[in-house]
Amino acid sequence: MQSDPKSKRSIGWMGLARGHKARPVEWISEKLIFLVSLSAIVTVFLIFVFVAREAFPIVFGTVNNQVTQKVIPAADFDKLSPEELQHYLGLSPSEFAQKSKDTLTLLMELKEEAAKEATKDKDAAVNTVSWRYILKPYQWSDYDKPEYIWQPVSQISKFNIVPLLIGSLKVTIIALLFSVPLALGAAIYVSQLAKPRVKEIVKPAIELLSGIPSVVLGFFGLIIMASVLQSLFGYQSRLNAFVAGIALGLAVIPVVFSIAEDALTSVPRSYVQAALALGSTRWEAAWKVVLPAAIPGVFAAVVLGFGRAVGETMVVLMASGNASIMSGNLFDSARTITATIAAEMAEAVAGGPHYRMLFLIGALLFVITFMSNLAGDLVMHRLKGRLEGRR
Repeated sequence: MQSDPKSKRSIGWMGLARGHKARPVEWISEKLIFLVSLSAIVTVFLIFVFVAREAFPIVFGTVNNQVTQKVIPAADFDKLSPEELQHYLGLSPSEFAQKSKDTLTLLMELKEEAAKEATKDKDAAVNTVSWRYILKPYQWSDYDKPEYIWQPVSQISKFNIVPLLIGSLKVTIIALLFSVPLALGAAIYVSQLAKPRVKEIVKPAIELLSGIPSVVLGFFGLIIMASVLQSLFGYQSRLNAFVAGIALGLAVIPVVFSIAEDALTSVPRSYVQAALALGSTRWEAAWKVVLPAAIPGVFAAVVLGFGRAVGETMVVLMASGNASIMSGNLFDSARTITATIAAEMAEAVAGGPHYRMLFLIGALLFVITFMSNLAGDLVMHRLKGRLEGRR
């Protein structure tokens, strides 16, 4: 039975017409997807710009919080020109324009009260938000030697960020040392050794840990884990970097496990079959063949776990003790950058030195995360090159 050429042409024209009708819908969908993607990029960029704008006055040294600088009574508010008032309060032009007369008067009163409470202490003449005092130790009054101190709420505010960096580093390292071996071992077992029925149960169970709110993990560390670990190890401080690191490790495990398990599963089965054919056991094939082949993906999992740990807030806020102690002892209380921002931002005066210092350490956290991801990406590509025979 022969088909009619005219009917074929008619069917072709009908399909083409339907295609033309569908193209506007496809075009609109494409543009909507593009706008959503662009809005996400722009939002992230604007966040960076906002944080940088608030931190730049500290970076460029334009903020001065000396207590003994010349004080202008709030009663003389009307005698000052806008330029003099802006310079006296240490505000940028945009910040000065946004503040009402009552707010500016309140800022003048706060400076006046601080000056009245200031004693003849030599530290009253120190600009504690300069880089000399932010990064280096200083022998403050009533101290026997130079110290690193973060003490923003005091007569003489102290903003040394080194204790916060040390606290963040201690808690993050403990979390990784606890979580990475467990997550990697579980990933190897699930992807290479477990039976399909066991895998269907174990894998979702571990990944469900990522759905537990961090505040619940922090509460668990505060109430239960802290008491149990103190009874086991007998240390003095109930809440410390060790407790916070272990609790934080519970939040890192599902992240490292999911990515490492995917990397191990993506290794061709022919590698395992070849190793088994040569007489290897399944464990030897997993450890000596599959793991080295998946090492770039495993390394990426560890890097993302580091980013998850260093950026966590609620767990470390509740379980670390929140004491900015400059100590290498894992059983001393610690204070991290994220916990400092969460605990102190609500108490900081907008536009003040404390407020800007919190944005500065927030920007520092951005830099740390970006540099760790960049270093991880470079190392991962180098490992891939070696595995593929490229230099």
